[in-house]
Amino acid sequence: MTDRNSGAMPLQTPGRPTPRTPVLTLAATIAAILAFAPSLQAQQTAQTGEPAPRSQLTPAQQALAQDFYRAEFVILERKVEPADINEKMAGRVPEPPAPGVEEILRHTSENGDTRTTLKLVPQSELHLNSAAERLERSGRYRVLLAEGWYQGFPPDFEGEPLWVTIGDWLPEAKHTDVQGTITIDRQRYLHVDVQLNHWVPKSSTDNLLGLDLNAETPSRPRPPVQALVPGSSQLDSAEPNSAPGLATTAQGEQPLIAGLNWPRAELLTWIQETRRMRSEEVHFLDSPTLGVLIFFKKIEPEDAAPLIRKLGLSGEQATQEAR
Repeated sequence: MTDRNSGAMPLQTPGRPTPRTPVLTLAATIAAILAFAPSLQAQQTAQTGEPAPRSQLTPAQQALAQDFYRAEFVILERKVEPADINEKMAGRVPEPPAPGVEEILRHTSENGDTRTTLKLVPQSELHLNSAAERLERSGRYRVLLAEGWYQGFPPDFEGEPLWVTIGDWLPEAKHTDVQGTITIDRQRYLHVDVQLNHWVPKSSTDNLLGLDLNAETPSRPRPPVQALVPGSSQLDSAEPNSAPGLATTAQGEQPLIAGLNWPRAELLTWIQETRRMRSEEVHFLDSPTLGVLIFFKKIEPEDAAPLIRKLGLSGEQATQEAR
C-alpha cells in the first residue's frame, strides 16, 4: 500500500462547493472544531476494574498487548445541494464492490437495520465523540457514523477491508447513498485506505425524441436487482431472496462489472486515499460532500491486559479485530 500523503493536515480536494454566500469549507470547519476542543489528549480507556496482572495472560495475549489500539472513525456528510458541487463525477466509474468482503464496520439494509462484525465501544467513550456532536449541532453536517473498537495492529499487519454502507437508501440502486470500504494496515506506521463513494439516483438517459433508451421492453427485460450484501456466504436478512455474496447480485445475474451492471446510481463525489496515521493525532480526509475523521489511541500493555481479558481475545487473534 502506497503512502501518498502523510501527516495530519486536512486534505485539500479540488472542486469545492461554491454556495452563493460565503461559508467555511468542510476542512476549515473541522479544523476550527478540533482547535477549540477541550483537549486533544485521548480519553482514558474504558474502566474495567483493577488492572489484570500481565502474568495472568498467555504468551500470545501478552504479545497482543504490545500492539493494542482503539481505532475510531467518524464519517460525515456536508449538507449541500448536488447542483452546487463543481466537481463533475458523473462520468467516472468506481470499482464495483469486491466479492468476499466479510468484515463489516456497518451495513445498512433497506428497512434501516444495521449490523457489524466488530465489538464496538460506546460512542461516549470515543475521543472523537465531542467533535462529532459539535458538527451535528452546527446544522451544516450530518454525522453518518461514529464508531470505535479495540484491535491489535502488530508490525506488518495486513487488514481485511471493512464494509461500509451508510446514509439514505436508494431504491433503484438497492444500496445506501454512501458505500465503500476502509482498510487498516501497519508497516512501520499505521496506514488507512479509504474508498468511499457518494451516490445520487440515476437520471433518465433521454434521446432527442424524449425516449428513455434504458427503459425495459418485452424483448429487453431487465434482470432483477437485489440489495448489495457483504460477504461470500452471508445473506441480508432484509432481503430473503438475495443471492449469496457480492459477486452475483441476483439469481442468474452476471457478476458486477464496471460499465455493464455497475454502477447502479450516479456518482456525486468520492474519497479514494491512503493516509499514514500517527497515534494520538486526529486525521481528516475529505471530498466536497464527505469527510472522515480518524483517530488511533495506543493502549499501553498494562491497560490492554484487562481489555483483552474482558473482550475474550485469545491472543491468537493478534491479526484480527476484537469481535
